[in-house]
Amino acid sequence: MPKTPSVDEYRAALDAPTRDALDALRRIVIEAAPDLSEEIKWNAPSFSHEGRDRVTLGIEPRGGYRVVLHRGAKTEDTVGFRFDDPDRIATWPAPDRGVIRLRDAAEIEDRAASLTPLITRWVAATD
Repeated sequence: MPKTPSVDEYRAALDAPTRDALDALRRIVIEAAPDLSEEIKWNAPSFSHEGRDRVTLGIEPRGGYRVVLHRGAKTEDTVGFRFDDPDRIATWPAPDRGVIRLRDAAEIEDRAASLTPLITRWVAATD
C-alpha cells in the first residue's frame, strides 16, 4: 500500500493554479473551523474533529473543485439529524452529506463569505 502523502507533499504535486485554488478552500475551512485537524484522505485534503471526518476538499475530474460536508466515510443513522442550509449552498444527496461544487478560483473567492459560516455551522451541528 502506498504511503499517504503529507498535506505539504500533496500540495507540492499540484500545478500552481490548482494549488492556489485548493489553498483558498483550505483557508476557508481553517477560518471556519480552526480546531479541525487536516490530513490527506481519499487523495484530498480532509478535515476532522477528534478523528471524525467533517469536511473533505477535492478536485473535480472535469475541472473545478468540491467541498464535501459529511460525518465520515460510513453511513450514520440520520434519525433525528437535521442540518439547515436555507441558502441552498450545497446539494444534499443524504441528510448528512452536502456537496458544494465550484468552477474555479474566482468562484471560490466570490463565495468565501457564504462558505465560511456554512462550514462553521456544519462542524457545530456534527460535533
